[in-house]
Amino acid sequence: MRSAVFVAALVAQINASASEADSTLNNDFRFRFGGYGEILASFKDYGINRFNGSPEGNTKDHRNEISIPRFVLAFDYNFNRDWRFGAEVEFESGGTGSAVEIEKKENGEYETEVEKGGEVVVEQFHLTYAPCRAFGLTVGHQIVPVGLTNAHHEPILFFGTSRPEGETTIIPCTWHETGLSVAGTVGAFDYQAMVVAGLSVNGFNRDEWVRKGKQGFFEADNFTQPALVGRIDWHGIEGLRVGASVYHVADVTANADLPQKYASVGRSPITIFNADAQFRNRFVVVRANYIGGRLDNAENISLVNAKLSSKSPYSRVTPIAAQAMAMNAEIGLDLGGLTSGKLPSIFPFVRLEKYNPHHKMDGVQVADKRLKVDIVAGGINYFPLPNLVVKADYTHRRIGDGKYNSENEFAIAVAYTGWFVER
Repeated sequence: MRSAVFVAALVAQINASASEADSTLNNDFRFRFGGYGEILASFKDYGINRFNGSPEGNTKDHRNEISIPRFVLAFDYNFNRDWRFGAEVEFESGGTGSAVEIEKKENGEYETEVEKGGEVVVEQFHLTYAPCRAFGLTVGHQIVPVGLTNAHHEPILFFGTSRPEGETTIIPCTWHETGLSVAGTVGAFDYQAMVVAGLSVNGFNRDEWVRKGKQGFFEADNFTQPALVGRIDWHGIEGLRVGASVYHVADVTANADLPQKYASVGRSPITIFNADAQFRNRFVVVRANYIGGRLDNAENISLVNAKLSSKSPYSRVTPIAAQAMAMNAEIGLDLGGLTSGKLPSIFPFVRLEKYNPHHKMDGVQVADKRLKVDIVAGGINYFPLPNLVVKADYTHRRIGDGKYNSENEFAIAVAYTGWFVER
């Protein structure tokens, strides 16, 4: 019985956060306040630099880390049945933050000033008009639903102490941008279409492909070339959801801090696509996800990014690939469901991942094999309460088809998601 209650509560939470279209329809409250957070400790047998010049790759070392990756406060307010405001504020890693600006009086140079004590990010800030289930209009800062994790990023909604590594390496996560979207549910389909601030070419690099291209260093984002985003999910079979998304910017160089530096590059579109699926019942949870993308003129972009000012907030590590990919699949068994509630909700799981920010190169650029990673991970998720989880897992990374030292890591975490006040 306890397992059934848990599954019902967790499915409700997943459905509530799966899309803005669904969440806008939960109008049984006037105001609610809550959020989510994580505490993570990891124990590693490898060094801090896989690219240290050694032919073996990363050094063999023993180091431990502990952190609070994120603490998020969420607010929802229903003005009436049709109008709703939502916001999330994220406190990330508990570190110090800095503000970066371009000093136009000094020939466009970057200046960095320490201005705030702690990294604070507005992750969501939007107003929604949803007169019916089939249509909702949202304006403001909102989640970009590309990939499996961005649309389901709360820590009780994924196995493992950390979000899937490949997905969070090549694209932003949690990905949030400012713009306009329409969303709704028609029959067995959920849909979402968006026009939001697009990625900037400045942040593209060797190790993370376009992940650091998300804007946000400055007070305003460039909107010269907005991104077009679309997502559709089908849930016509009980417990099954199958989805796909696409992201496109017609020219990422137009969103650069100083676009004149990219005048020689030419028009450079980027397209990212993904397909994912999830099946769950009282016994098992199965998830799978694939992300791929293509960037035009990657070689020419690499040449410019390598020469960015040393004062800029970008890595300048190149070459940047023309194509990147990430895929993962995981399965977890609910021991509580298998024992008809005699055991609490405990999910042992196994996850396989493969990702490569250098999947295909452009021109004469050569792929770095140390970026090709295969992962086998396994662990356990224990839910003492439906919205509270204690996690432990072990991760083995195979680097460059086994040509370099492998990396192994054990981690434990505690995480929660919930609404503290609802009235």
